[in-house]
Amino acid sequence: MRKRSIISAGLAAAVVPLLAGMMALTGTPAAAAVGGSGPYPADWETSGSLQNHTIYRPVNIPSVKLPIYVWGNGGCSANGLSQANFLREIASHGFLVIANGGPNASGSTTSQMLTQSIDWAISENGRQGSTFYNKLDTSKIGVGGFSCGGLEAYAVSNDSRISTTTIFSSGLLNDADDYQLRRLTKPIGYFIGGTSDIAYPNAIDDWGKLPSTLPAFMGNLNVGHGGTYGQTNGGEFGRVALLWLKWRLKGDLTAGATFAGTSCVLCGSGWQVQRKNLVLDGSSPSPSPSPSPSPSPSPSPSPSPSPSPSPSPSPSPTSGTEGCSATYTVQDQWGGGFVASINVTAGSAPIRGWRLTLTLTSGAAISTMWNGVNSGTTGAVTVTNQSYNGQLSAGQSATLGFQGTGTGAGATVTCTAT
Repeated sequence: MRKRSIISAGLAAAVVPLLAGMMALTGTPAAAAVGGSGPYPADWETSGSLQNHTIYRPVNIPSVKLPIYVWGNGGCSANGLSQANFLREIASHGFLVIANGGPNASGSTTSQMLTQSIDWAISENGRQGSTFYNKLDTSKIGVGGFSCGGLEAYAVSNDSRISTTTIFSSGLLNDADDYQLRRLTKPIGYFIGGTSDIAYPNAIDDWGKLPSTLPAFMGNLNVGHGGTYGQTNGGEFGRVALLWLKWRLKGDLTAGATFAGTSCVLCGSGWQVQRKNLVLDGSSPSPSPSPSPSPSPSPSPSPSPSPSPSPSPSPSPTSGTEGCSATYTVQDQWGGGFVASINVTAGSAPIRGWRLTLTLTSGAAISTMWNGVNSGTTGAVTVTNQSYNGQLSAGQSATLGFQGTGTGAGATVTCTAT
């Protein structure tokens, strides 16, 4: 049963077919974007034959064939640079990465754009004169996405050409969409931001509904919904995502040992790990763990802002003299909308309920709220607890969130115990 929603721009259109038509690659990389820690410094470019997409690839194409990885941005944003550090890092290790949306473009995307990326890459691999002629491994294709982009990845994951699906801080919003889980046949990896991630309940719900024999990995790092995409080379999420893709798309068993086998590297780190049916060559399947415990705190630094505007948490927690405090954080911002979360913490004594005064900036409005009940949608909004999350022990916290229109930055929140 779904307990919480993650909602972003373009969600209603996430499964609507949009564009068609594949033509030739044009354009050269912008030198300022070259980077990544891999052996093939990578860049991004655009192509007139693949409009509304951003292409990340090694500046100098290596002799080894490149697997293909297609990506849906957070918020279903049409800005293909939204997770640029993260995607360029993957490309620098010998992958062709294609993100939905053009560089710094506005608007929203659809899942069909991921299929368009796959079609285009396969076409370019077979077209004489293409930069990628016979340079791509079209038998190894991965799909992934962050937040709303993860929903786009789910929507196309039954494509027979896809070798693996990667879901970042995302989970299906409605039980009616659970058929997308039942049709999965290829390995899937979940990379979630811990219990403070607004996607956590839905990701865990999805995990429990996967086909019983499906190879699957679930990793939680306690960084919240924002991940580490904006950090150098995508931070810890970039490092772990790369290892998963090296294993699943390049057959790198050393990378695979990060996730599978008795010496699973992540199992003893700051990640909280669950595994199902994962097998390294010559090893036994990784055991299916007991129900998910809460992730332990991670020593990793808090994520830096992503390339798209994502304001830092505001404000600092209110004083505890009223029995509780609250912290407001913008989790995702795109043109015309945002997702925010609020963490409510009891003071030095237990409380039976809480009431928030949330003041939004001019032009901002609440569209949908979860784990709280709002009175009003604009300006000064009163938010009270649900029946299940009002009673808190001393120091205990509850998290709620909402999708809004306009700009999320600048809102303030205070908490009063009731």
